[in-house]
Formats: sequence, structure tokens, C-alpha cells
Amino acid sequence: MRKYSSKLVDGKDRAPSRSMLRAVGFKDKDFLKPQVGIASTWSMVTPCNMHINDLAKVATKSIDSNGGKAVNFNTITISDGISMGSEGMRYSLVSREIIADSIEAVVAGEGLDGFISFGGCDKNMPACVMAMLRLNRPSVFVYGGTILPGVHKNKNIDIVSVFEAVGKNANGIINDNELYAIEKKAIPGPGSCGGMYTANTMACAIEAMGLSLTNSSAQTAVSKSKLTDTKEASKALMRCITKDLKPRDIVTKKSLENAITIVMALGGSTNAVLHLLAIANEAKIKLSLKDFERIGRKTPVLADLKPSGQYSMAELVKIGGVAPLMKTLISEGYMHGDCMTVTGKTIKNNLKCVKPYPIDQKIIRATSNPIKKDGHLIVLRGNIAPQGAIAKISGKEGTYFRGTARVFDSEEKCLKAILAGKISKGSVIVVKNEGPVGGPGMREMLSPTSAIMGQGLGNDVALITDGRFSGGSHGFVVGHIAPEAAIGGPLQIVKNDDQIEICAKKREINILISKKEIISRMKKTSNVNSKTNNGALTKYAKLVSQADTGATTN
Repeated sequence: MRKYSSKLVDGKDRAPSRSMLRAVGFKDKDFLKPQVGIASTWSMVTPCNMHINDLAKVATKSIDSNGGKAVNFNTITISDGISMGSEGMRYSLVSREIIADSIEAVVAGEGLDGFISFGGCDKNMPACVMAMLRLNRPSVFVYGGTILPGVHKNKNIDIVSVFEAVGKNANGIINDNELYAIEKKAIPGPGSCGGMYTANTMACAIEAMGLSLTNSSAQTAVSKSKLTDTKEASKALMRCITKDLKPRDIVTKKSLENAITIVMALGGSTNAVLHLLAIANEAKIKLSLKDFERIGRKTPVLADLKPSGQYSMAELVKIGGVAPLMKTLISEGYMHGDCMTVTGKTIKNNLKCVKPYPIDQKIIRATSNPIKKDGHLIVLRGNIAPQGAIAKISGKEGTYFRGTARVFDSEEKCLKAILAGKISKGSVIVVKNEGPVGGPGMREMLSPTSAIMGQGLGNDVALITDGRFSGGSHGFVVGHIAPEAAIGGPLQIVKNDDQIEICAKKREINILISKKEIISRMKKTSNVNSKTNNGALTKYAKLVSQADTGATTN
């Protein structure tokens, strides 16, 4: 039980270590207990994480009363919602690596025997899991929980409503007072963005992987259920330490397939592709875009959740959360029920007593009546994306788009053109040099996609990029194009007025020019000069892989 901490605190020669720890509250008896890290992502940077310190305090008390000695520490987080559309957004995906590295450094450096990690926003959640698998010490993940919806004119709204309101305001659909009212009401308190955006998507994926407790992904941040979940997760961690049950005992190829399946069924974020590839990398498990293709072809979209659907995560919580859906997917053969979880039981056993959804609920469809018969996350390949790209096709956008390229070499220039009314119907907006290296940091294009939707062009304009999208993005969008433009990928050769064809049925994306012309243009390509020359972004650009392998740095 004290596999790591004993090396730091046992014996006369470790007296200096014990002396340091006495100053932070250790008593004689505590040196005989497993030392358990409380890895908190609390900050006042974002409402997603503003309450997590309260959960960390609950975990500390629970660990201390269940045979362990809690050791609290903190790490950073970046708010996508605040930095979106700015230079600051370049740090978002980079922060995933920084957070994972920082948890590794503390847990390994301080000889902790296990840890419980808290995540509440897009990148700190996969980061926590990446650290869990990299360290492979007993550990449990706790999700901070979803936000309650804001209300404006008797209608539920959220952060995406604000982004889309900006587009409506630019187009004269709403006035400045209306925009201000939406801005004030959209975020009522703590918790992660309220639709099936990246945070809620990853919470469900992590639960499906077995690294968090049953239905812990479907709780509101301000609920008593979240406090109870934290207490029970702490107890589960102590059992994992006793049994030496580690993350790599839990996360297997089958459990990763479960995660992909639940993401497809829920209509989850494109970011899940990047994060699950990165998590698999830490687990030393081979996972590729082909696995997403294979599972997507057989998994229906069942959840009518935002951004493409009508309902919020808080509304799903009210009808029973994600657990009844997982139970159905297991019973009907879509998910593997025999995968181990942090409870020490299989996921099927964990769901044994879960009741089905109310008969009259409208959020989750039966598999016999899906919103879409196959997955919404489509892997596209073609002469623009030979290593793959990710399209989010809910079915409402159609499955085919052909249009005229409008090329921009940054998100800012693209957004300026949209808000100025310079994008016409039938356009394919091309945003290049926003990939992992070219960004650096692979920014999310929520501002442009929301502006498109806000101006009523969602069905008439497509957007493709080597950057990525927020979980809140919807419309005909294609991201993660690999290889990216900045390293000489073929996206670099696209010019204004080129014809671009996107076909979800054929799973293809192509520029409609001759092979001869492609070869001619490619001969003229070169790597794009880095936008930075020092600091974290520069380090990241030198180390990061392409999007089709998860944009990882190790």
C-alpha cells in the first residue's frame, strides 16, 4: 500500500523528509499511511473549475477518514470560452500537455502512492487521465460537473448562445441590448459548458473507460450528488490502492472502444478524437482513426443534445443521466460489458441496478429510432487530407457540400470577413496554418462557426481547417486536416476560387484540380515560419505530432 511513499519517509536517513512533511500537517501515524495526492484543477480563471476546490476539500476529508493521508496540490487550467478567437487560444491544447506533465511531476517527485484527479474543463480532463495512465498508480478521476443553463426569454441558453448572438448582432438580427442581455444571463454559476460539448463529452468517455464512478459524468456542478460522488470516488481510490488496481489494468483496447461508442451515441465533440488518441498513447495501446471509422459505421447517434440538438446536459441529468444509455448499449451489443472499472467491478455489474429512462422522455432515442443511423464523427480522406480529417456531420447539414474556396491564413482574418458580411452562400471557408505546429496549438474555430450560424448561413457555408473545433461548433465543418499546411501539407496549396468537394458518404474531401496541377503546386510549398521563437508554444511546436495521432508531445 505504501509502494512509493515508503521510499521517501521510512528510515532514519529520511528524517529530513519527515521534518518537511510535519510542517504541512503530518503526524507520526500519517507516515504509516498511503500518501494520496489530491490533484486539483481549481482556479478562478473559468466557471468550469471555480468550485473544484470545494470538491478537493471533500476528497481530502474522505481520504483521511478511510486510511490514507491526503496530500493536496494544484495545477493550471486555460479557459477556452474566454480565450476563444484570440491569440490566447493557442495555449489551450498546449495546456493539456502542461497539466499532464505537472501532475506527473508532483506524483512521481513526491512519491505518492495514488491520487484522485479533478477536471472541469476541456483540456484538464484528458490531461488528468493522461497523467493517470502515464504514472500507472492507483487513481480515480472526478468530473466537476455540468453547469445549469442560463435563461433568456424563457429559453435555455449557454456560452454557445453568446457566440451565436455575436453573429446575429453583426447581421442586424438582434440589437446591442439583446446581445448584452444574452451575455449577462448565459453563465449562471459553476460548471462546465452545458451541451454535449468537449467537457461533457470527455466526462462520459472517461466514465465509459472505467476511470470514474457510474453516472459521475452526468451530475450538475452545484448538486449534492457531486459531493457524494467525490466521497465515493475517494473510497474507491483507497480500495484500488489496497488491491493495487491501476489505470492500465482498466484501460484496454475494449474500454477505449467503449469510450468511442458513447461519444458517437451522444453526438459528442470532435475533440474527443484528439484526446482519446492521446490517452491511448499514454496507455501504450494502438488506437487510430481507423478505429473511429469502424466504430462510427455501426454506432447510431441517439442523443438530442446541444449543439446540434435541443437539450442540455442538465436536462439529461434529470432523466437519469448517461448510465441508462450505457446499460442499453451493453445489452444490445454496442459496448463491452466485461471491462474492469475503478470500482473493482465490471461496467456491466456497475450498471446492474440502473433503471431505464422514463417512457415519456425525448432526449435519448431508442437504437431502433436513431437520430442518425451511424456516427456523426466522420473520418475524411482525399487529396487535401491524405492522413485524415474529422468532420462533424449530425445529419442536419446534409452529407455533401461543394463550394468555392475562400482562403484565410488565420482565424482572425476569417472571422473578420464573416462578421463583415463578405462570405456568400456556396463558400467553403479554408482556414490554414492553425494546426498543431502552425498555430502553434491548433486553435478551436468556435467564433467563426458560431458567426456563420448566427448569420443564418449554417446550411450554405462549409468551413475546413487544420485547426480544430469547439464541442459547441456545428454546421458543415471539417477539422484536424493532416498533414497540416504549416509542414507542407496539401491544404497549403488551396487557393481562392478553387472548388472543394466534401462527401460524407464516400468519406472524401478533395480539391477539384488535376493531379498535374496538385504536383505543380506542391513543388512550390515550404514549411511556414513559426509564429513564436520562445516559451511554451515554441517547445510545443518542436515536439508535437500531427492531429491524426492525437497531437501529443511524447
